[in-house]
Amino acid sequence: MGEWKKTSCVLCPQNCGLEVEIEDNRIGRVRGDKSNPRSQGYLCVKGASVPFHQHHADRLTHPLKKVDGEFIPIPWEQAIAEISAKIAAIVKEHGPRAYVYMGGGGQGCHFEAGFGTTLMKGLGSRYHYSALAQELTGYFWVCGRMLGSQNRYVIPDEHHAEMILAIGWNGMESHQMPRAPLVLREFASNPEKRLAVIDPRKSETAKIANLHLALRPGTDALLVKAMIAILLKEKREKRDYLGRHCTGFETIEPWFADFDVAAALAVCEVGYDDVHALCRELATRRWCFHPDLGTLMNRHSTLVSYLHMLLAAVCGRLCVAGGNVIPGTVMPIGSHSDERDPKTWRTVSTNFPAIMGTFPPNVLPEEILSGHAERPRAVVVSGSNPLRSYADTKAYEEAFGKLDLLVTMEIAMTETAALSHYVLPARSGYESWDSTFFAWTYPEVFFHMRPPVLAPEGDRLECGQIYTRLARGLGLVPEIPAYLKEAAGKDLFSFTLALLAFMRKNPKAMKAMPFVLAETLGQAADSANRAALWGLLLAMPGATRKNAARAGFPAPPAWNIFTEPGRIAHALGACIRYGSAAPLMALHPNVAQSERLYRHLLEHPEGMWIGRADLEANMIELRTPDKKIHLHIPELEAALKGIDAASERAALTPDSEFPLVLNAGRHSRRVANTLMRDPAWLKG
Repeated sequence: MGEWKKTSCVLCPQNCGLEVEIEDNRIGRVRGDKSNPRSQGYLCVKGASVPFHQHHADRLTHPLKKVDGEFIPIPWEQAIAEISAKIAAIVKEHGPRAYVYMGGGGQGCHFEAGFGTTLMKGLGSRYHYSALAQELTGYFWVCGRMLGSQNRYVIPDEHHAEMILAIGWNGMESHQMPRAPLVLREFASNPEKRLAVIDPRKSETAKIANLHLALRPGTDALLVKAMIAILLKEKREKRDYLGRHCTGFETIEPWFADFDVAAALAVCEVGYDDVHALCRELATRRWCFHPDLGTLMNRHSTLVSYLHMLLAAVCGRLCVAGGNVIPGTVMPIGSHSDERDPKTWRTVSTNFPAIMGTFPPNVLPEEILSGHAERPRAVVVSGSNPLRSYADTKAYEEAFGKLDLLVTMEIAMTETAALSHYVLPARSGYESWDSTFFAWTYPEVFFHMRPPVLAPEGDRLECGQIYTRLARGLGLVPEIPAYLKEAAGKDLFSFTLALLAFMRKNPKAMKAMPFVLAETLGQAADSANRAALWGLLLAMPGATRKNAARAGFPAPPAWNIFTEPGRIAHALGACIRYGSAAPLMALHPNVAQSERLYRHLLEHPEGMWIGRADLEANMIELRTPDKKIHLHIPELEAALKGIDAASERAALTPDSEFPLVLNAGRHSRRVANTLMRDPAWLKG
């Protein structure tokens, strides 16, 4: 019998809690972790199959260099020295736009993104290519315009809702929310709740729904415009809500007047009575909407996201309990990057702007092959397999063949790794301290700092450790004094005192903070990620601290700290020792709050509620200057006005040469994106 350890699934964004049986450094049996407060013991086929992800023949153990078309193992020192020298030479000759970072941690390991983006920015580049920039950019962009920031997007608050409206989302198969099949069955079977589905397919979710609108594929924009028109014609809009919380309603209201609803629904191939019944429910119930790739990667995707948000606003369902809400976070999964700002980078040939700080991977081959003087020439890929996951494999193969340098950090020999000049062996999510920053709970804020449950074999390192070594080789890490390294081997408070003194003397080191932490606290713990967690908690913004206090982790009163003579004496001694008054900042109550959270996270391998948002005050999360929801997006006005039955009927007329509709990007319970695993996962 082996030892049971707590961890989580890394094959889906829900990251359900798992208990795994470890014997001889291998995962054997797997069961759901009932102590995980978010998943509560729920387990699907992906979680049960994590041994196939962890253990298979293609796992990497040593750095590899391609020589004459064949990979040979080399020492880490050689790999880091050669890669660093090549990157430095490329950036020096061609400028920072020549460097591309492609990664972000996939579904289970997000800490590497902090290190990857820090290295990228240290080189002067902003080219971060991520799947986020293909699946969700239209939605993020719309949220940025309406809510004030692209990373203040809304999620459904099913816990306080009476109805879920699933739009192009098959949660019974794809999850996309915690314990989705259980939640959906409860909504469908509870006489006081409702489950409505808009989907061309009679999906597994549609089969159990109380109402299913099987619209014609590609008519989502037309249908939602008709629904809004019905609500406004019958004066079912929430005027009080719109007046208090929104601007621009008087501008958008005329867009839906005199709209030919009957003609539109005929093109959508749905019945008026069914649509009217759904609109009546939307006008009278507490509901939230849940979109997915069925609309986010379909015709008019950005416009459809806009219409979904307008539909919710008209019904008073944005930023209210049981509606679509801005969740609390430990760390946003992206940054606001407004394309109207001249500082926001664009791709040099295809002219795509960053959205949420990332660029769409499907344009990267064209950028590389463009011949432009500032084209990408060095690409570092981590936790990603573009040859399997992005469009046009042949284009990627040709483009990657033209690069001066392609480096892949991975747990296995992927198709992308096979084309690389260097392949660096990464620890898996079960050999590392790691976590994710998906925000899929409300009002609670969940966080799970997974401890390693297996010892890494061979010379595997965390991606954060690899990036730190590259940063050191590129001269991006400041010299770290002996006193800071020495303090890292002591207690957390001693290290914080030394860190504050170091930062006061070296303010520019803040830009390299993940690397500083990795080379100090991370050396003591053999984990760059665990060290970065302390930096993350130490720098928590005020809103996150308020959420933590509501969850039972308040900052202690100042007088509590000043009645601890040992702590005060320690700080005063550090001031003398380091010749700086900066250590006194460690006496601030916020530092004690961060320490408590850090210790609790390390002591709770099942994960924990780290915060709780104010259920009745979601509007304070808006980032618009007037703290209101902006309903008018000028850039989409013409497109929305142009949606009508005649134009959509013409646009959807089948091409005799290409009569079929391709269903792409469909989530399935057996799909784990590009994450490598033993093919036996799908045997039979």
